[in-house]
Amino acid sequence: MASIKIILRDKITKEGLFPIVLRIIKDRKPKVISLNMECLRKDWDEATGQFKKNHTNYLQRNRVLLNIKVKALKIIDDFNLEGIDFTLTQFEEKFRGKSGNNVSVVDFWNNKINDLTQAGRIGNAKAYNETKKSFFKFSQNKQMLFKDITPPLLDKYETYLRANKNEDGGISVKMRQLRAVYNDAIRNELVDNKHYPFKAYKISKLKKSNNKRALMRSEIKLIEELNENKYPHLVEAKKLFVFSYYSRGMNFHDIMKLRWSNIEGDKIVYIRSKTKGKFAVKILKPVEEILSYYKSLQKSTDYIFPILLKEGLTPTQIDNRKTAKLKKFNKDLKDIALAVGINKPITSYVARHSFATNLKEKGISTDIISQSMGHRDVGITTVYLKDFDNDIIDDANEKLLQEPLENYNQLRFAV
Repeated sequence: MASIKIILRDKITKEGLFPIVLRIIKDRKPKVISLNMECLRKDWDEATGQFKKNHTNYLQRNRVLLNIKVKALKIIDDFNLEGIDFTLTQFEEKFRGKSGNNVSVVDFWNNKINDLTQAGRIGNAKAYNETKKSFFKFSQNKQMLFKDITPPLLDKYETYLRANKNEDGGISVKMRQLRAVYNDAIRNELVDNKHYPFKAYKISKLKKSNNKRALMRSEIKLIEELNENKYPHLVEAKKLFVFSYYSRGMNFHDIMKLRWSNIEGDKIVYIRSKTKGKFAVKILKPVEEILSYYKSLQKSTDYIFPILLKEGLTPTQIDNRKTAKLKKFNKDLKDIALAVGINKPITSYVARHSFATNLKEKGISTDIISQSMGHRDVGITTVYLKDFDNDIIDDANEKLLQEPLENYNQLRFAV
């Protein structure tokens, strides 16, 4: 006698979601089969094995679950009618024979986007959606299966992107997102690893050196000394950039969400949005001055910076606000570069590049820099970092306060 039920697994994903699986029990032996669906625990009705009404598209998704149940029961009935004392492996093979390897790329991709949206990762969902639209505008084949994505196809997609004025950086982002979707499909057993196209197609060839994006320590000093009385409209951009640089290259998304409650003594303690790693960043003097400045301002929220202006915003509202403020931030940084005589393109991300580059030039090891920035690997290969004592990382960061090279004076008097 066999029984089936659709359940939510306890194992949480990195997006904060729980996988939905089909569980079959036969002869007291259970087996779970991935359904390539995930959701938040609060959106799942354990009793009925369905999505609750508060879940987006709950009717459509519950119809999918119903069809899965009907299909599973029919497979069991067919085995019984044929007098086959089937094994759990036989059941899975028959079940996947019609649904697993034939799941289209676009359907799987849409599910991933929906899951990211449900997890509140609106920016990531938008990015994956843009890449999906780009890829299928190129391929013109929405029935495509994962095994149809081959190295020659990826070469053609790269050519298509270049013809549409995409540069290496943008192409690399799209290819990495496509690879992430493919890897998820492999984990969900929708395609065999033997079809994996990224063994032959190397995304690493698209990566360019980022050294040109980094500012020298002397150029950072020029930004720090921007005349705020002369350029009052650039004060916020200056302070955000300097704060990021001296806070281990903290990215804009994390800066935006910082609250005064994240200040613990002489540390900024926060969870990095991208990696979910916990950081305790020593407050250096330039950061202390910036915090004092914003502490003196009257605000209606607990946020340190005047980016999110009220509490209770939805993930979509937060993402929209981030997009608008980041656009202005980057525009103001260009004006700052012009004002202080820096002949390089400056964006919010340059603070992060500059932090890493300047520490490297002061003799700090790549491992310590990577640990301080929250990187999970060093170089192209995946090498797990050892955990350095926080004091070692803080000491490394403090080297940024050392006087810049003598060419600072040359740059300053050239303005």
